[in-house]
Amino acid sequence: MSSVGAASAASQSTDPFVHPALFYRDTEEYLAGTIGFIREGLANDEPVAVAVPGPNLTLLRAELGSDADSVHLMDMTVEGRNPGRIIPGVLRDFADRHRSGRVRIIGEPIWAGRSSLEYPACVQHEALINAAFTGREVSILCPYDTTRLSPQVLADAHATHPVLIDNTGRRTSDDYNPDHIVDLYNQPLPSAPATATAMGFDATSLADVRHVATEHARKAGLPEHRLIDLELVVAETTTNSVVHGGGHGTLRMWTDGHQLRFQISDNGHITNPLAGRLPAQNYRPGGRGLLLVNQLTDLVRIHTGRDGTTIQLHFDFDHDLP
Repeated sequence: MSSVGAASAASQSTDPFVHPALFYRDTEEYLAGTIGFIREGLANDEPVAVAVPGPNLTLLRAELGSDADSVHLMDMTVEGRNPGRIIPGVLRDFADRHRSGRVRIIGEPIWAGRSSLEYPACVQHEALINAAFTGREVSILCPYDTTRLSPQVLADAHATHPVLIDNTGRRTSDDYNPDHIVDLYNQPLPSAPATATAMGFDATSLADVRHVATEHARKAGLPEHRLIDLELVVAETTTNSVVHGGGHGTLRMWTDGHQLRFQISDNGHITNPLAGRLPAQNYRPGGRGLLLVNQLTDLVRIHTGRDGTTIQLHFDFDHDLP
């Protein structure tokens, strides 16, 4: 059984990890479902963090008043712009700093402004939370706006959260199946356009491919201070292809509107869906490549299977990472 499968099979009645979805229709229901969760944690001396989109963060800060000073507040549109960064850089980062007793977090990674390119990574993130935290004394409440999100997004939330909360109360989700969501959204990525620049590489050309990618990004207009990020990300992904993907791969590069995109394809197969989504362990070598890629990239999309792996890296021209 995979690590995700083990999490799905864990008994919800005995696992100390709690992961409810909060379905809200308006500001009143949003505040009713979140403020009580926060204040109960503060009353129990539990560390509390909130990572939600900016407008909702403003609502919560105003409603909390002086209590806001006791809560770690984060704008999810910044900290979680790349969904692959949320578990290691937001949720686990906070929880791992507070290992004594229960920790409470509100995380809202899916909002109406998320693009169709981002959504598959978002919903896989929600499914993988369950494996990343199984056995931990952590409660993560995930709000969903029922008036602005699509029926498919809301249905997926039933599959990624074992507990559901709405204006009728709290109940167990009969559709909970995070493994299915991880597999369902592991779909082939949009193809690179015919005009994309392509370059094959192997162990002898890793330095060359980094140079070509960096020069391509510079000519396309990626800000100078982000070229270092780009070079590191290309170095990690192409090296992974050589070491784990059959010894060679193909890099494709193109511009799409306000984004610069890089696609790396090889013959490897990523078998652990949490790869790159967990903090690195100091006592183990390796395990930092995809983690670094997630940290430095605006969006990472992955399709993997027995026939090979394709990774798409998106860099926004007009956005700086936190």
